[in-house]
Parts: sequence; C-alpha cells; structure tokens
Amino acid sequence: MKEGWEAVIGLEIHAQLNTESKIFCGCSTRFGDEPNANTCPVCLGLPGALPVLNRRAVELGARAALALGLRINEESIFARKNYFYPDLPKGYQISQYDRPFSEHGELEIVTATRDAAGHAREWRPMIIRITRMHLEEDAGKNVHEGLPETDRYSYVDLNRAGTPLAEIVTEPDFRTSWEAYDYVNHVRRALQWVGASEADMEKGNLRCEANVSVRRAGEEKFGTKVELKNLNSVRFMQKAIEYEIERHIELIESGGRVTQETRLWDDRANETRVMRSKEEAHDYRYFPEPDLPPLVVTAAFIEEVTAQMPELPEARRRRFMEEYGLSFDDASQFTAERGLADYYERAARAATNARAAANWIRSELLRELEASGRGAEESPVKAEELGALVRLIDEGKISGKQGKEVLVEMFASGKSAAVIVEEQGLAQVSDAGEIEGIVDEVIAASPKQLEQYRAGKETLFGFFVGQVMKASKGKANPKLVNEVLQERLRKS
Repeated sequence: MKEGWEAVIGLEIHAQLNTESKIFCGCSTRFGDEPNANTCPVCLGLPGALPVLNRRAVELGARAALALGLRINEESIFARKNYFYPDLPKGYQISQYDRPFSEHGELEIVTATRDAAGHAREWRPMIIRITRMHLEEDAGKNVHEGLPETDRYSYVDLNRAGTPLAEIVTEPDFRTSWEAYDYVNHVRRALQWVGASEADMEKGNLRCEANVSVRRAGEEKFGTKVELKNLNSVRFMQKAIEYEIERHIELIESGGRVTQETRLWDDRANETRVMRSKEEAHDYRYFPEPDLPPLVVTAAFIEEVTAQMPELPEARRRRFMEEYGLSFDDASQFTAERGLADYYERAARAATNARAAANWIRSELLRELEASGRGAEESPVKAEELGALVRLIDEGKISGKQGKEVLVEMFASGKSAAVIVEEQGLAQVSDAGEIEGIVDEVIAASPKQLEQYRAGKETLFGFFVGQVMKASKGKANPKLVNEVLQERLRKS
C-alpha cells in the first residue's frame, strides 16, 4: 500500500450449515442434483405453506458461534427481509435483524506480513471483532447461458433456496488484504473443524463479501466504501481488495471521488468492474416473521453443544508446541486440518518420538498424499503404523534410507512396516560381534587404504564404511559400524 494511506476493510461471510435438509422444510440440501429437484411448497413460497425450524441447523449454528467466540443469545427473532429477485420465490428472505442468534465476539487469528509473491514473512496474533452471526435461509441460483451478442437465456434453480446459512459479519478491523485472507481461512478451518459447514467455496457453500475504503493515515473518519460481491475464492478476494485499495488511492490523489457501489472481481482481466451503484442503503423493510415463534436457546442446550465441541485449532496448535515440542510452523501446518491434526497425534503417541513422527509426516507422508490427491484421513498408511515405522528406525532395526523405501511400499500396499521389513529381508544387523567380524575382514582386505589412513588421510574413513555396508549387503547398523570402525582403526 502506498505510504501515507490506510485501508479499512470489513467482511461478511455466508456459510452453508452442514445439514441434510433445509432450514424450514424437509427438502434435501444435496449439491449437484437436477435443477429444481429438491423443492416443495415451503421453499417455493406457495400460499399456505408454513416454515418449521430445523433443530439441526440451530445446533450447527451454535457450534459455529462457539468456535468463533460469539455470545449466543437466549432469544432471537426471525424476520422477513423484503426484496424482489428472480431467485427469491416468496419475495422476501427469512433472516434475522435486530435480535440475532449470536453476537459480540472477539476472535484471535494468526496473520502474516507477506512479500510481493504472497509468501509469509512474519506471523503475529490479531484480534478481530465479530459483530454478529445470524441464521437465515439462502436464495436460489440464477443461471445464465449464451452470449449477450447472440441468444442469451436465464434460468432459475431453486434447489439452493431454503438451505441454512450462518452470516458472519465483522467490524471494519482489517487494514490489509492479507489480514482479510488469513481471517477467512481461519473461519473456514474453524467451521470445518467443528463440523458446522463444509465451507467449500467451489460448491458455493461458503461465500464472502468485502467492504473496502481508504483514508489518509491518522484520519478517523471512514472513506466512501465499495462492496465487493461474488468472491468465490479466498485468493480472488485478496486480489480484489488489493486492486480496490490501489484504485481508491489513485482516484483520490488524481482529484476524483470514490462512488459507493457494488463491484465484481474479473479474474481474467485482474480487475474489478461495476455491478450496480449503491448510493444509499437498501430499505429491506424488516419485520418479525409472523409464522415463526422466537428462537429460545436454553443454558442447558448451550452446555450440551459445548460438551460435544472438539478442542479448537488454536488451542491445539499451542498444545502441540508445548506437549510435543513442535515449532510454530509445524504446529500450524498440522492443525490446518482436523484430520491431519488427529493423524499426527496418533502417530506421535505410537512412535513415542513426537519430533521424528512430525518429520516423517512432513517430509515423506504428505508428499505421497499430495501426489495421490488424498487427505490424511484417507491415508493407506495408518497413523499407528507410521509410528511403528519410526520406532523401527529409532531402535536401529532399519536405517532411515530403508525407512523411506518401506513407507513408499506401505503407501502402495497398505501393509505394515514390520511385514514389509520381514518380506524384503531389510532388518539391520545390530549384533556387535557380527559387525566386528565384518569390519576386521574389510580392514584386512584393504592394507593400502589402511596405510594411507594411518598417514593422515582421514577421508578414507568413508571408504571403510562403504566397504562394510557393501559386505553386509546394506544391512549393518550404520551407527554401530561407525563406532566399531573408529575403535578398530584407532588400534590398527
């Protein structure tokens, strides 16, 4: 950002809650079905159809609120948000307004300063104020086909109408596009972690909008904001915010004026473009939904949901650092996904060497998983078996080099490390007497090299190690070979 300027950014996230049926009816929320297959009189808004609140949506909403540090209100009110759009059958959306499900939260995230390429340089904690998280139903989806210059057709798919959403609104606490980027990734992970939402942006079950303005450094008054909508990836959101910040500064410095409007991100052109002007806020004419009673949440219900919550990712990251001695980067990597965190912890306990288990997962297992397009929970190498492999290496039964070959075979076959070691005859020779005999034979067969070594050519030590390993067909314990060789050469 240009020196002397400051950006002010607020975010809104719409996350589809991970229910099997819609929020006010029994229609499926399954993604990818035939258009308009999952509809009924309630989600089509037909006269006389009455909504009934889905209890599971409330439970998942509570999980999301607790994961984000929000206070759940004992009583909240559903309201009708009135506006007309082709994908909104009733002509209004059932949402919440002045009495939301949860509000007033403070969320600690970890964010980083980054270079021009987006590589993180320095991590730091940051507190984000979340204004509210309320429950609402989604609208349908407009589908457009054809080219504007020729024939163009528009369709409405109402499968998505009525799916349950949690709308998460922040205060304007972000000052860079990368802070916003790290926040959205944190929220995605938290929602997935507690099972509240799949938070898959490709499927459209997590969407974000950004409000962006700039002001000169030191000013307290906000500048004119622009709303960025339909941001279907976190990276696109970051790029769109960065573009808007630069556009605003350049416009103001050239004597222009920022117009309050809604803009879209065009990834092909790498720029935003106007969607519609927005001089004044919409008057949605909210009023309480007459067909739904107030949503009352008891303390017992909150206690029940809290008891079912898993250890949250930030707490688990800190525990991994304290309990297993992991670095910040390693602990952050392992807690990026709940499945990977669970896998690491089981492997570390089975290995009884948490540091070594971390190294093997990072350097070997994750490479195999990435190449096969799988997550840790789908790994053919069970966590306990990876721990067993680490133990075999620590106990000197196989070498680290052999361990890499064994892991590849474990991944391909699903067999245990012990079975592969036995089948392939890989067990190391760790018998001191046997190794001493091999060392003596090698020294006796290498008088010229022995003479040169005694004369000060110590680099020949590697030659002797190599000959011993060759004579043992690679099975001799390298550590024991080094110890025996040093002793024998010193006495020779």
